[in-house]
Amino acid sequence: MSKHDYISDGSPASSRTTVESLRERPRAKVLIIGGGINGVGTFRDLALQGVDVALVERGDYCQGASGASSHMIHGGIRYLENGEFRLVKESVTERNGLLRLAPHYVKPLKTTIPIFSTFSGVLAAPLRFLTHKQHGTPKERGAFGGTVPRHEFKGRTKALQELPRLNPGVKYTATYFDASVHNPERLTLDVLQDGQKAAGGNGTARAANYVSVTGIGDEGVQLRDELTGEMFSFTADVIVNTTGAWVDLTNEALGSPSQFMGGTKGSHIVLDHPALFDACQGSEIFFEHTDGRIVLIYPMGDRVLVGTTDIRADMDEDAVCTDEEITYFFDLIKHVFPDITITRESIVYSFAGVRPLPRDDAEHPGFVSRDYRIEHGDREIAGTNVPVLSLVGGKWTTFRALSEHMTNDVLTILGHKRKISTAKLPIGGGADFPPTETDIQAWIARRVSDDLDAARVEGLLTRYGTRATDVITYLAAGEDRILHSTRELSLREIEFMVRHEQIGHLIDVLIRRTSLAFRGLVTAELLTELAQALAGPLGWDTARVAQEITHAQDVLRRFHGVPVHSPIS
Repeated sequence: MSKHDYISDGSPASSRTTVESLRERPRAKVLIIGGGINGVGTFRDLALQGVDVALVERGDYCQGASGASSHMIHGGIRYLENGEFRLVKESVTERNGLLRLAPHYVKPLKTTIPIFSTFSGVLAAPLRFLTHKQHGTPKERGAFGGTVPRHEFKGRTKALQELPRLNPGVKYTATYFDASVHNPERLTLDVLQDGQKAAGGNGTARAANYVSVTGIGDEGVQLRDELTGEMFSFTADVIVNTTGAWVDLTNEALGSPSQFMGGTKGSHIVLDHPALFDACQGSEIFFEHTDGRIVLIYPMGDRVLVGTTDIRADMDEDAVCTDEEITYFFDLIKHVFPDITITRESIVYSFAGVRPLPRDDAEHPGFVSRDYRIEHGDREIAGTNVPVLSLVGGKWTTFRALSEHMTNDVLTILGHKRKISTAKLPIGGGADFPPTETDIQAWIARRVSDDLDAARVEGLLTRYGTRATDVITYLAAGEDRILHSTRELSLREIEFMVRHEQIGHLIDVLIRRTSLAFRGLVTAELLTELAQALAGPLGWDTARVAQEITHAQDVLRRFHGVPVHSPIS
């Protein structure tokens, strides 16, 4: 069976049509290398300005550091320690903007800081700015910072009434509201699709995952389709390098060696632990551990996310959460909730990523700047001098502003003017998203049918935002069936993902199109059924199905510490 032979409504699958378009028209005004949130954000912004732009990502979208974040969209209180006041201001502005523009994925997050000493931490931030190269261990956050937005302080008695399992040695708690992003991978897809939509189908906004840059040839940048092994050349007037911690390696492949990056690894674990979940009382617990690391305990859905570490990264090694880091996480939980016992059996998922930080000689990784900059260079490609812009740094919270900055630099080079700002543009399924819980329930009720119960509609709204309307229409247009191994997916929804979301591997659905892996819900039965459901739309034969199952098991085991559970009989 050919990869073009099957979609249940008779239309051809389209998972690799963007690769074919790059091969058939191997030129664009701008080539973006890297499909994390900053590359994708720049892609959307350039497309909105009418620029012919192409993006390639060697893995799946949001597979690197963008998919390994702490799931926070935050105002940057910790950046005060480095005196990064510009970044704090921008972070607060962008956080508030994303709450309005992407309300389907970005939600207000109640955050509580337990304080175990009085005169330290936030109060010391201005002093740390003046003595940035000081060599001591960071102090614990103190009670009288005065810089926490919309904060509320509680003394020990009231703090323990609110959080009774908190360490009784607490002196104060400070509570304020930041924001969270529960579906960073899907938010990245929404931004990408907004860029494609902005081009209006005229082929001037093309993006392809599983396409890598291998070098420079006589005819341009050498690209390889990682799913087929096919090689082809591509040229552009400007190249934008947004490959995160791999910026230097990408520049080396382009023949322009650089030494911009000095990333650190951050790891997290996800726990299925009702007692710890209840102890948080719906609040993220955000604090400075005894070693000075800023860490968090974060209830998400019915799971608890714990992070993060800050370790100098070895780019020659896979970024994985180690046994030592897990021990560290258990220790920090014990520090805050001393009567709660955690065992490794409670870990359902772990992940790690390399922060795209600038090279720095600071002895403590926490002192490395979290701000971003854009480095300008050039490279002769196919007989033409091509500007190369390299992004150093960049965080989830500020991706829109950063993308605007990068786009403005590109527009200046091209001699174009900005047509539209993204500052007030809703993102994807955030457009017309119901603003209150009552409105959400009414939205769900209007779409319940004989084939879709309220739980299924709610699941679709959570996954797609208001774009769920398109999914529901697609589901109703043909015969459908819920999977036996999970009630969260159906055969036609899988077909919809293949058609619209560039599925390359089985693992893409488990980690980045759904949260099934994150929540520890992957079973052997699910792997088999999902791989078979993808086989038709993607044209996989029996050998490829088996290969995809093995690949998914390997990724879950190696990178996420998750052995796939046997199906429940």
